[in-house]
Amino acid sequence: MKQEKYALPLFRGELALALAVVFNSFGVVLMLYSGSGISAISSVPYAFSEVFPFLTLGTWTYLFQAVLILTLMVLRRRFVVSYLFSFVVGFVFSELLDLHELWINVLPVNPGWRVLYFVVSYLILCFGIALSNRCKLPIVPTDLFPRELAQITKITYPKVKISFDAICLLVTAGMTLLFLGHLQGIGIGTVLAALTMGKVIGIMGNWLDRHFVFDIHHRLAEKTGVH
Repeated sequence: MKQEKYALPLFRGELALALAVVFNSFGVVLMLYSGSGISAISSVPYAFSEVFPFLTLGTWTYLFQAVLILTLMVLRRRFVVSYLFSFVVGFVFSELLDLHELWINVLPVNPGWRVLYFVVSYLILCFGIALSNRCKLPIVPTDLFPRELAQITKITYPKVKISFDAICLLVTAGMTLLFLGHLQGIGIGTVLAALTMGKVIGIMGNWLDRHFVFDIHHRLAEKTGVH
């Protein structure tokens, strides 16, 4: 069978998802290591890991992701099987968080490097989320939640993403102030990322759409007859 021709280069969804999980897990840990604060999407599980340290950041992350999945099912008013696969992806993401935390301390920590770490982590997270939004596969629940909520509410993704991040920061601030007596994990970088990341993800996503077409193996097999 003749393979279907695409007007743009093909970017396999499986590769996009794998890159997104690796990029985003590293970006979260690198942003925290920069000293500018943790990313908004991981700020809530980070707050729990600081207040209740008997579980790791990774463990609190997939517990938080389970709450997000359940919330989406309630909003959809039905059981969505693909959301369960999203949780599996989220579990891998959570384990990678703990893995990155094991080696990140080998990086230098002077102020100049910290600024670079923040910029790099910010861009990595934006690009990783833009990739995950296009992979056509179950994605990490913290990325899935704003995308699905935008579809459910018919509100644009950047607005939902910024609102979701802001709520995560408010919860984190409240928890750490209440239980620790001071803000923990929230810095200028966290706030800056929360207020701007939705827009930058949209810009990167538009760039990807202009340069690639995303598809996955079984859809390609259906179109071409190759298995």
